[in-house]
Amino acid sequence: MSWLAAYRTATWAALPAVKLLLARRTRRGKEDPARRRERLGFAARPRSAGPLIWAHAASVGESLSLLPLIDRLLARLPTAEILVTSGTVTSAGLLAQRLPPRAFHQYVPIDHPGAVERFLDHWRPNLAIWVESELWPNLIAATSRRRVPMVLLNAKMSERAMRGWRRFPGLIRTLLGAFDLVLAQDETQAARLNRLGARSAVTVGDLKSSAAPLPADAAELAALTQAIGDRPVWLAAQTHDGEEAIVADAHRRIAAGRPGLLTLLAPRHPNRAPAIAALLAERGLTVARRSAAAPIEPATDLYLADTLGEMGLFYRLGGIVLVAGSLLAPGTIGGHNPIEPALLGAAILHGPDMVNCAANAAALDAAGGAWPVVGAAGIAEAVGALLDDPARRTAMGRAAEAAAAAEAGVVDRALERLEPLIAPLAAGTSHARA
Repeated sequence: MSWLAAYRTATWAALPAVKLLLARRTRRGKEDPARRRERLGFAARPRSAGPLIWAHAASVGESLSLLPLIDRLLARLPTAEILVTSGTVTSAGLLAQRLPPRAFHQYVPIDHPGAVERFLDHWRPNLAIWVESELWPNLIAATSRRRVPMVLLNAKMSERAMRGWRRFPGLIRTLLGAFDLVLAQDETQAARLNRLGARSAVTVGDLKSSAAPLPADAAELAALTQAIGDRPVWLAAQTHDGEEAIVADAHRRIAAGRPGLLTLLAPRHPNRAPAIAALLAERGLTVARRSAAAPIEPATDLYLADTLGEMGLFYRLGGIVLVAGSLLAPGTIGGHNPIEPALLGAAILHGPDMVNCAANAAALDAAGGAWPVVGAAGIAEAVGALLDDPARRTAMGRAAEAAAAAEAGVVDRALERLEPLIAPLAAGTSHARA
């Protein structure tokens, strides 16, 4: 029996356990109870008669990176619709706000054969685009059996993931081989994907580099700018468990010589805010939570940005932005996207583990727009130096913005590669068969 057949059999048997897991995730706020049937493959809306492109992205960053491409695809295909699937409540909320007309969100079905077939029977996509590296075997295999053209876009494969997949060479070769086109973030990713079985993966760049600057509400920006006043300020963005303690230590070190320091802290998962606030309070720091509408007062040490969809606001306020997910042991998280704050002219700091965005981090480093740091002491040194030297901070921000803008052609290059698969949809024909 092949690994794929064994996986399919195992997932058939696992359905009761999976339903229990979904119920548990719902109680913890990680599933939307009103839309949980979508996770079992039941659609929440009818399929229109025109062409349908299905784009799957695991979570927030991957979902938002699709937005410029979605706009271009809809302009190219005026009768088409785009179904975007993801698996997190956070991504669903943000996509509801930002998807244009003729694009809509559904939750991705669990990777169970029954849920997958139900999903595909309803939606009958004409083209499937998967983003980055979330590879669900049943969903990929079932889509391939229906002869739906498939693209792996913005593809990446870390060294650690590659070692893991090498334990199942037949399975990963089958999965990657199902994609008609594999567009990798950089040459390193392309080489790894090709070694594992992709059909001639090629590099077009990181799709996140083509994103428009994140938006911000002008009134909220003005209000927070006034509340901060002339206080020295910096932002620790997209932090994970274990990183907030490092940020708290760094804050103390920086504040020792800079009265009035305000640290903005935006956790990757805002639902962790109560635990983060408790941790900071235990360290004697005064915390104001945005979700509670707490004001920034003179005694406030840290302002906890525990809301959704406001990163554009806080990137603009910070000026100096530490890109987190990069401070823990190598392989723990792998860093987050530095392009978003760079596009807004922030001076970028990042820790040593930026494997998820290695090419972007290297480009920013080389351009003088980023400063690699290690631990609380390294963060404090860099933030302190930039606060004390506004001209240096401004120069770093301009260098970061220029380096980010230089990658703006990724969507054009991706569309050029996608054109042979898009053209039949524009002509009214389709590769896909139900």
